[in-house]
Amino acid sequence: MKLMIAGRGLKLRQDFQEYADRRLRFALGRFASEIDRVDVRLSDENGTRGGQDKRCRIVARLHAAGPIVVDDLDGDLRTVLDRAADRMGRSVARSLERKRTMHSYQRRRANGAS
Repeated sequence: MKLMIAGRGLKLRQDFQEYADRRLRFALGRFASEIDRVDVRLSDENGTRGGQDKRCRIVARLHAAGPIVVDDLDGDLRTVLDRAADRMGRSVARSLERKRTMHSYQRRRANGAS
């Protein structure tokens, strides 16, 4: 699983990048063999005006399924990253479970079972 973390309109400190790397590997590590690449884009939507303006967009590209996109917004950069990473973990799990269920269903139908 290749992990790319980038900031748009804000400078990401080294310690935050390391935190983001650990956080995403924790949330997605069990699916690493199923994921080609994860792109994380962090941005500050309003600049210096403040408010709920930190955006985290995560795109996970799975081997056998299309891309999964999670987008979240909050006032705190760590909070928005944590929430988006959790959502991405659940979304990947759900997508892979759907794929397994569909594969199992198709195999049963091919063998003549209803």
